[in-house]
Amino acid sequence: MIQVPQMVTRSSGTAANFLCDNSSYFLGIDNKGKPERSKECFQCAKEKHIKVLESLESPAAKAVIRYFEKWNPDMAVDHPALAEIMDEIAAGANLVFWTGNDYAHKDEQIISAWQTYFQETSEGLEGICLVTGKRTAISRIHGTIKGVQGAQSSGAALVSFNAPSFESYGKEQSFNAPVGNYAVYAYTTALNHLLADRKHATTIGDTAVVYWSEDGDEVFQDVFQNISNPTADNFEIVDGVFKNLEAGKAINIAGIEKQISPDQRFYILGLAPNAARLAVRFFYQDSFGNILKHIKEHYDRMEIVAPAKDTVKYMGIWRMLMETVNKKSKDKKPVSNMAGAVFRSIISGDRYPYSLYQAVLGRIRAEQDDSDSGIYKITRGRAAIIKAFLLRNGTFNKEEITMALNENSKNMPYVLGREFAVLEAIQQDANPGINATIKDRYFNAACATPASIFPILFKLKNSHIRKMNNKGTEVYYEKLLGELQDKVFTSDDGGGAYPKRLSLEEQGMFILGYYHQTQKRYEKKTREEE
Repeated sequence: MIQVPQMVTRSSGTAANFLCDNSSYFLGIDNKGKPERSKECFQCAKEKHIKVLESLESPAAKAVIRYFEKWNPDMAVDHPALAEIMDEIAAGANLVFWTGNDYAHKDEQIISAWQTYFQETSEGLEGICLVTGKRTAISRIHGTIKGVQGAQSSGAALVSFNAPSFESYGKEQSFNAPVGNYAVYAYTTALNHLLADRKHATTIGDTAVVYWSEDGDEVFQDVFQNISNPTADNFEIVDGVFKNLEAGKAINIAGIEKQISPDQRFYILGLAPNAARLAVRFFYQDSFGNILKHIKEHYDRMEIVAPAKDTVKYMGIWRMLMETVNKKSKDKKPVSNMAGAVFRSIISGDRYPYSLYQAVLGRIRAEQDDSDSGIYKITRGRAAIIKAFLLRNGTFNKEEITMALNENSKNMPYVLGREFAVLEAIQQDANPGINATIKDRYFNAACATPASIFPILFKLKNSHIRKMNNKGTEVYYEKLLGELQDKVFTSDDGGGAYPKRLSLEEQGMFILGYYHQTQKRYEKKTREEE
């Protein structure tokens, strides 16, 4: 990789680059079977280089001019210096000039002449640059951005206008959003560099996310990459970052300890493909310490009791979003807009988008109705999302929403969820190895309209209890159900009866109660087996 003068955006016609271009422009040949067009390209490059360099005394500048004046495109194919690599050259390779002991484009006189030419050639329009605030030549076409999945592989524009309906005050193309030539060059070059750095760029749904610190120190990117994408291999690193940052100590990344300032400004940009253009999903800036604090708060809200086999401590944002996806679908991706909104809410400490909560409830309902869905029903991830949403966005008493089973809670929906889990356990103990339980048939209805379903479930319970033939187990379940029934009919929001309907937030508490009670049962079973 080498730095070269900014290259032009080609759509049609001929437009030569300066000191770095393909064989059509520098040799007058190609492998496309269009010799006349190649000669036109060479002539275009020749005129441009002579115009930029003719007033210079630099030996490198004179050498380039002499080349263009002496080179004969008709003799190029037979030239001995090119014969062995002609196929590679004609296939589209970029060529540069080497004069003396260095590249021609590194000559100071040539650099100065090019910058002057670049600033002066903007189709004659000047204006106030939206980025710098200075009066300067305005760029007609912005360079393309590469590296965003789903966008055109050749690159997509962040700023462009292609129809009169998008223009105003008679200003066409990018003059409608005036940005100076240098600012366009600067932001496109920087953004392409960030997206090309695959170590520090990630994709959430359809959103490409890049991030950087104000001073450009890579250690901030390393820390953020580990924190936002925790894996089984870096949990200790994530723990260490949170603890050391809170204590004001140096942070250890990849065996290197370094003191980082929590006051350092940090920037996070999300870009999504939109036909031939890019859309900005979000652009967030804050101190690095605040961003890590918000992520830590999110992880704390997501903390929930997990099955014994699930040893993952921190659930990364991508794994979290995958809990909203139908595992049987061909396109296993979360909803595009939601993915970007969730990421932004986490790094900013803002409320989670309601679409996340609705998506999780929707998946739970859909998979309860699918008898072949197997293990995918109420997973640890879905329960964790519900818990986090209710803690950040909900109206319930936050102290009642705990990591594991809250046996003291009198929250009506939560207790009903616990009751349903106990009733299911009774059925399973009475019928060992049963394939379908009351959850497969009644869960969605019990979650939404308890008053119409729970009387049915208690009638079924009585027949299940009679099958057990185990007095100790019968007494245990009857006692547990009696305690839960007392909470239901004495709760402040119960009114002494099952509620006819539960709101979406209440349904979340129901699911959380069911999950907690089920995990408590599995914990007891695991201890007994051990």
